[in-house]
Amino acid sequence: MLVSATEMLKKAREGKYAVGQFNINNLEWTKAVLLTAEEMRSPVILGVSEGAGKYMTGFGTVAAMVKAMIEDLKITVPVALHLDHGSYEGCYKCIKAGFSSIMFDGSHYPIAENVEKTTELVHAAHQLGLSIEAEVGSIGGEEDGVVGMGECADPDECKQIADLGVDMLAAGIGNIHGKYPANWAGLSFETLAAVNEKVGEMPLVLHGGTGIPADMIKKAISLGVAKINVNTECQLSFAAATREYIEAGKDQQGKGFDPRKLLAPGAEAIKATVREKIELFGSANKA
Repeated sequence: MLVSATEMLKKAREGKYAVGQFNINNLEWTKAVLLTAEEMRSPVILGVSEGAGKYMTGFGTVAAMVKAMIEDLKITVPVALHLDHGSYEGCYKCIKAGFSSIMFDGSHYPIAENVEKTTELVHAAHQLGLSIEAEVGSIGGEEDGVVGMGECADPDECKQIADLGVDMLAAGIGNIHGKYPANWAGLSFETLAAVNEKVGEMPLVLHGGTGIPADMIKKAISLGVAKINVNTECQLSFAAATREYIEAGKDQQGKGFDPRKLLAPGAEAIKATVREKIELFGSANKA
């Protein structure tokens, strides 16, 4: 069932586990994530970046596909459809399209402008029962053309944004989109602990979940992280399985070139990745 992320993240925060946000890029991605969440009896968040939304022809198409798929696959676990790193304009497009959750990434604005825009979007989202995520500090790497240097968030600014009534807060703590470099210094748990102390029971969000060691994931959850985003890891597993299928010549055997067969190994690889993350995050059997 399609719901906002508010209740699932409150429960996760209280229960000391995290709900996975798995970004989707097409039908195969969506189907793989939904079926695995149902199999694991885990709540799940489907993340859609503005670039992925455009690729799938628009947010209206995405929302219609997800709603129909939940019904046709008889998905019973809570599912949130969430805009990832949304612009001000993108948030309104997703509200109109029928998303159940949005993220406004105002981290690249001065804090006063971040506060002003977030305040407006909190009101717009909550009027319609949507959950909303905000961001302070920056996530390293690049996402839809926005490049972050990975600056750690200011805990006082995090409190300012949290006090606006957002449902979840992403704070930069040295995390990075994409693959982590060999010289990565790791997460700043000092920053996370300070943010957690300032924002009280607010569910915190860890972006850049691909490649963070399991012990760091578990420590982050113990310090208030209730939502962890995974995108790159699913892309890598999909690509590797598809490459293996083609390099083995299976696309040349019988009707192996049929896209339903060609894309199946990649979809199974995504399922395996999602299954592994749900176990790590502790959200299995929490639906």
